[in-house]
Amino acid sequence: MITSCMTTMPKPVIILIETQMARNIGTTARAMLNFGLTRLRLVRPLADPLSKDARALAAGADEVLEQAEIFEKTEDALSDLHYTYATTARPRDMVGVHMTPRQAAEVMLQHTIENTHVGVLFGPERAGLNNEDVALCTGTISVPLNPHFSSLNLAQAVLLVAYETYQAAQTLSPLHLKQGESELATKGELIDFFDHLESELDQAGYFRTAHKRPKMVRSIHTMFSRIPFTAQEVRTLRGIISDLVKPKRIVSRQSKRQE
Repeated sequence: MITSCMTTMPKPVIILIETQMARNIGTTARAMLNFGLTRLRLVRPLADPLSKDARALAAGADEVLEQAEIFEKTEDALSDLHYTYATTARPRDMVGVHMTPRQAAEVMLQHTIENTHVGVLFGPERAGLNNEDVALCTGTISVPLNPHFSSLNLAQAVLLVAYETYQAAQTLSPLHLKQGESELATKGELIDFFDHLESELDQAGYFRTAHKRPKMVRSIHTMFSRIPFTAQEVRTLRGIISDLVKPKRIVSRQSKRQE
């Protein structure tokens, strides 16, 4: 039974990146619904979530499959979320906050109390998430496992995160629910800021070495993704960038007129 607290709060969104096998999508849906999670997003799936295999392995969790949203880009799948966490087999130095599923559940519960929206990313079965996707996240989650045999399949990883999230919600009283004071920026607003900043850095010639550009961009994404900016703070940052480049553009236009 899902508690009233769990049903009234925003629940974490499960996001699968380039899932290769329909059966893994089906077992993920089953794991999610066991713990009251229904929002599934698929980025560039290599298998049909409505296939016979997916439905068979979902074991009755068809509603999760039927409501699953499909995206071409990870950025679009994250655009309406405020916090996102990447599941990884090991800690990544590029992201500051690293947690176990239990620790992450407590943090995500606090986010949902504040009425903000949270997503958890899971990578392809063979390789896991790439660095570009991890750089868009607030932090990372890893499951502590036997170092001599640390093999989990996709649905098992989802199950562990969903279970800890569900367990954390059981301890919450409705009296603890409160609305956050400030509206946090969504990932979509933050990604728009990234695009704005990168465009101006390109114009300024900041990315001088082409082969280093992807790593430099990733570092910028990581740095800003760690901080829970409010929507107003993101607007302020964009305003600062616009004002900083405005004098240069005025001088450039004047020079062209004189020519």
